[in-house]
Amino acid sequence: MREYIVQKGDTLHRVASAFKLSVDTLIVDNPWAATQPYLISGQVLYIRPSTDRKYVIQPGEYARQIAKQFGVELDELRRANPGLAEHDFTEGKTIVIPEDHQDQIVRLRGEYGYEDLKEDLAALAHRYPFIEVGSIGTSVMGKDIPYVRIGQGTRKIHANASVHANEWLTTPCLLRFIEQYAQGIGGIEEHVGTSQWVYGGSPRDWLEHTSLWVVPMVNPDGVELVQQGVLPTHPLYHDLKKWNEGRADYRGWKANIRGVDLNDQFPAYWEEEVRRRGKTGPSRRDYAGPAPLSEPESKALADLTEREQFDMVLSIHSQGQEIYWNYRDLEPKESRDWALRLAAATGYRAVKLGGSDAGYKDWFIQRFGKPGFTVEVGLGVNPLPMRGYDDIAAEVGMLMATVLSW
Repeated sequence: MREYIVQKGDTLHRVASAFKLSVDTLIVDNPWAATQPYLISGQVLYIRPSTDRKYVIQPGEYARQIAKQFGVELDELRRANPGLAEHDFTEGKTIVIPEDHQDQIVRLRGEYGYEDLKEDLAALAHRYPFIEVGSIGTSVMGKDIPYVRIGQGTRKIHANASVHANEWLTTPCLLRFIEQYAQGIGGIEEHVGTSQWVYGGSPRDWLEHTSLWVVPMVNPDGVELVQQGVLPTHPLYHDLKKWNEGRADYRGWKANIRGVDLNDQFPAYWEEEVRRRGKTGPSRRDYAGPAPLSEPESKALADLTEREQFDMVLSIHSQGQEIYWNYRDLEPKESRDWALRLAAATGYRAVKLGGSDAGYKDWFIQRFGKPGFTVEVGLGVNPLPMRGYDDIAAEVGMLMATVLSW
């Protein structure tokens, strides 16, 4: 075995992914890792040799056939096995089968965090020049809050994700659709006319008639806290420990880094939501803050919405497989029909929700009188397990494609 020194930002899932191992295998070789909630920089992990997926060439087989059999691209198979020609495979030779879809930019390499987001956005903007990437503001800890824009049309649609810190799986699900949308339009060189588009509608028509604005991670500080925990060197270490009620594990944390629930921050009967929640100070969830829009993350999202005057918004949360479409009977009459259409596309339930205020969707409906939706993706306990990523990403893709096809 080799030794690996844990670096800042490492988690068991990220290290296992980097060395092509399962988390269970990593824990077997490092049993202490299961007894603490997070890895700590400087700890040493023992890493056994990776178990690449391998295959012995059968009589009469050739590269394209094997690639199709394992669901990988021919170019990916060639890159994993340098020197092998398409029609010159030797019977009985052992070859490496690469991971599926290596050419995809948006992939899980363990927990999907803020650094993954920045890296993937830069790669998407480079590959697809029609994608605009920027920032709507900064978080409490000074992190940029990125946005992605595709299209210059007059119809404006907005979607956001990871408003709640432990719902971070919503970010790669939404960003995966952005990549698929860009592939459907066609990028540059080998990406022109790609066949990877799997949804209905015409991406090229959407590009012409719609401006899609996506904020894939509203709460980057909170996401980092959930995934990596906090060290004594953090300026809010003692406060966070108190707000988390002494827990060392922050995976149940929904709020931003100041203990404010960002989806209780909007000026839509905010005072009633404060009374309903009953939280008077910072907490891992349900504290609405000292005033509406007191937090830079919620203020940045509200400012973007005021500036762009969107025609429809979707806030992607987890979990429950439900779509909330109403607010105090202020929603436009078409909202219910839209919710039923989105439910039919995703297999989710359209739900008329009561007893909730101060959410982003609530404020949008009250402020602009246009359709707004909160979508609860997946089923289970947050953070949702990563094994559900592909299915949830497909559901988010169907949701977004249905909206853009309006």
